[in-house]
Amino acid sequence: MTEQTTGSRPTLEAVAARAGVSRATASRVVNGGAGVRAPLVDKVRKAVEELGYVPNHAARTLVTRRNGAVAVIIAEPEFRIFSDPFFEQQVRGISRELTAHDSQLVLLWVEGPGDHDRIARYLGGGHVDGALAFSLHNDDQLPALISRTKIPTVFGGRPAAGSDLAVPYVDADNRGGAREAVRHLVSLGRRNIAHIAGPRDQTSALDRVDGYHDVLVDADPGLFCQGDFTEESGARAMAELLDRRPDVDGVFVSNDLMASGALRTLRERGVRVPEDVALVGFDDMASVVGTTEPAMTTVRQDVEGMGRLMVRLLMRLLNEAGGDAPASVITPTTLVRRASA
Repeated sequence: MTEQTTGSRPTLEAVAARAGVSRATASRVVNGGAGVRAPLVDKVRKAVEELGYVPNHAARTLVTRRNGAVAVIIAEPEFRIFSDPFFEQQVRGISRELTAHDSQLVLLWVEGPGDHDRIARYLGGGHVDGALAFSLHNDDQLPALISRTKIPTVFGGRPAAGSDLAVPYVDADNRGGAREAVRHLVSLGRRNIAHIAGPRDQTSALDRVDGYHDVLVDADPGLFCQGDFTEESGARAMAELLDRRPDVDGVFVSNDLMASGALRTLRERGVRVPEDVALVGFDDMASVVGTTEPAMTTVRQDVEGMGRLMVRLLMRLLNEAGGDAPASVITPTTLVRRASA
C-alpha cells in the first residue's frame, strides 16, 4: 500500500491508496460530490482522518467552482455590531450553519456609504460563493450594488416596500408580534399605551409601528416617541414620554435594548413597573431580559434560528443555480410574559 513520505504533506493519492479506492473516487468524497456508495465514503473519510489529509484549497476550487466562504454583510457601524446582542445571536446562527456546510464566514460591516464600493469590489472579485446581508436601511444602496455583482444573496429582513430586487429573505412576524404585545397591554386594562419606535428607515421597526396601530387605530400622537434601537435612545424616549404624557400607563418598546433603557428611566423617576406603567419589549435577548428589574415581558423572535435559515436558503441558491429562487421565510413570534407586564 502506497504511503506518503514521513514528514511530507499527505496527498490525495495516499488517501485513495489507504482507502483502497481510485483517486477519482477519493476526490469526489473529499470535495462533497455525489454518486459514491456509503461504504466507500466511510473508507475514504477514515483514511482522511488517519492520514491527517487537508484538501488543497486551490485545487478544490478548480474542481467544485466553490471558494468555501460566504460574506456576511452587516449594514451597521462597528460599535453597533459589538454592543447589540441581536447581531451576536444572528451571526452565531449563521456561523454554526455555515460550519455544518463546511464553509467559512467572512464578516464585512458598513460604516458608511464610502464602504459600498469596497464591498462591491470584494464580492465581485470571486472571493466568496455568496452573501448574507442584514440590518439593511430603506435608502441603502448596498442591496442594488450586491445585485449588480450577480452573487447569490439572501437578506435578513424584508426589503423596503417598492424594492424590485428578487432576493429571498428571512424575517420575523414583526407586525404580528407587535399586535400581540399591544393587545396584552390592553388586556391588562391599560388605556394610555405609548410606543417607543425603532429607526424609521428599517422595515422591522416600521412593521412594529404598524402592529401598534393595528390595535390602537386612533392612538394619540403624543404617545409615540422615536428611538434608534440603542439603550440610551430608549431611556431618552421614556423621559420624553413621561414629561409629555405623565398619564401613560403602558408602553410597547420596539426592542429589548431600548426597553432596558426605558426601565432605567422609569426607576429613576420613581415610577413603579408594572403597577404604574406596564412595559413590553421585543426580541427576548437573554443577555438583556435576564438583567432587568423587574423581569421583562417581551416578544420573542428566534434570531439565531433566522441566521441558520438564511444560510439554508443561500445553500439552496448555490446548489440549484439557474433554478427558481427559494421562497422567503417569515418566522413566528411569541409573547413571553414576565413581571414587567
